[in-house]
Amino acid sequence: MTTKDFISVIKKQIEQQVTPVTIHNVGTVLEVSDGIARIQGLSTVGYNELLQFPDDVKGLALNLEEDNVGAIILGDYSRIKEGDEVQVTGRVIEVPVGDALIGRVVDPLGNPRDGKGPIRTNKNRPIERVAPNVAQRAPVDTPLMTGIKTIDSMIPVGYGQRELIIGDRFTGKTAIAIDTIIAQKDSKLICIYVAVGQRTSKVAQIVDTLEKYDALSHTIVLAADASDPASLQYIAPYAGCAMAEEFMEQGKDALIVYDDLFRHAWSYRQLSSLLRRPPGREAYPGDIFYLHSRLLERAAKLSPEYGGGSLTALPIIETQMGDLSAYIPTNIISITDGQIYLEPGLFNAGIRPAVNAGLSVSRVGRSAQGKAMRRVAGRLRLELTQFRELEAFAKFGTEELDKAAKNKLERGKCIAEVLKQPQYSPMSLGEQVLILYAVTNGYLDNIPIDEIVDYEKSFHEFMKTNHPALEQKINDEKEITPELEEAIRAAMKELKETLA
Repeated sequence: MTTKDFISVIKKQIEQQVTPVTIHNVGTVLEVSDGIARIQGLSTVGYNELLQFPDDVKGLALNLEEDNVGAIILGDYSRIKEGDEVQVTGRVIEVPVGDALIGRVVDPLGNPRDGKGPIRTNKNRPIERVAPNVAQRAPVDTPLMTGIKTIDSMIPVGYGQRELIIGDRFTGKTAIAIDTIIAQKDSKLICIYVAVGQRTSKVAQIVDTLEKYDALSHTIVLAADASDPASLQYIAPYAGCAMAEEFMEQGKDALIVYDDLFRHAWSYRQLSSLLRRPPGREAYPGDIFYLHSRLLERAAKLSPEYGGGSLTALPIIETQMGDLSAYIPTNIISITDGQIYLEPGLFNAGIRPAVNAGLSVSRVGRSAQGKAMRRVAGRLRLELTQFRELEAFAKFGTEELDKAAKNKLERGKCIAEVLKQPQYSPMSLGEQVLILYAVTNGYLDNIPIDEIVDYEKSFHEFMKTNHPALEQKINDEKEITPELEEAIRAAMKELKETLA
């Protein structure tokens, strides 16, 4: 072999051994404390970009300043120290999505928390996304049955709606959300329950309840407990929304519960203070409205050309001393399509669910209500509101009330008693329509108030045993035809004779 041939062979081997050069934008941790890291040197980092710390710890860039980057650490920040190397990833935070998550309890990063092994899915979605525009949306006109008489009759919720559940602590806000999830066990609706800042024991209790009533089989529970870092509590609702959007874009219907957004705002205020952002009203940062608007606007009912799926949101807000005019409640009331207000006075008086019909509203209105429910519930809100006013006046004595007012007072007491409903016992459309038809048409007027609860149980047992076709026909047709109404009246007459 000549010298020239030998040199050409060496060159070829060198060319084959050359490793392609990759350039990484690397920074250095200047300081770390309370879940916040300040990093120097990340010249190409973008807002909300995912960062890679040592020991497989992730971070999120939130503050892009002139000489450093402020990032929140998604995990155990005690493993990060000054001088550590940080790399940009060019990606945003993604979470696993798909059917594999149904029936599981996960954290905001999609890691399992239920001890049932790994979640096997090869699909991920970014937690942040632009909400569907007006052209992609269809009108909200399909009722979503919560199984709760008070809500389905007077404050109807439709597929694609955003209905706020608001009230003081211990007034039954979570109970309404859980009952709504339990009521969907025979439907195709997929539910996502997002717990933000709740006690670990409360989340475990909710999971046990869902398992007990066979509702976990269509539910994903995403938990960022009170013991978790504020950074995980901050991203939890967005992660849950991404999981729900996957089903919506497949043409399916999904329901998401945010429990609750007051704690979510609290965690964001904590992070913003640590990032040294200027405080505004009630020490919240200036973009606190955008925090929730960009989340809740993602709930929608898509038009048929975009798949026809829907995402319904039930955000929960805890008020302090019934103050609906506080900063966070007013923000979310202005974003949502109505609110269900739970009043402490009604709750303490034994009226459960403690829904205040006067302060509660569904801005979608009767368009998200079937014809059968619309027929029996048309006078319900008016009669209940008039009853509350008369009840307050009657405390001074009923001697000055005329006969019509006294009759209205007695009918109102009867309606209020019928609208009571124990927890974990959602009712079908047929059951609700039958009992509300009975009370609004005077069939319960002669029943003593303290016997109405027992009478309602006997009523439903009688209907299921002797006239099961009535309930089924209402469930199927969602309308009261003249023939069906005649059959209902005949059944009521038969029941009256049976109990006589």
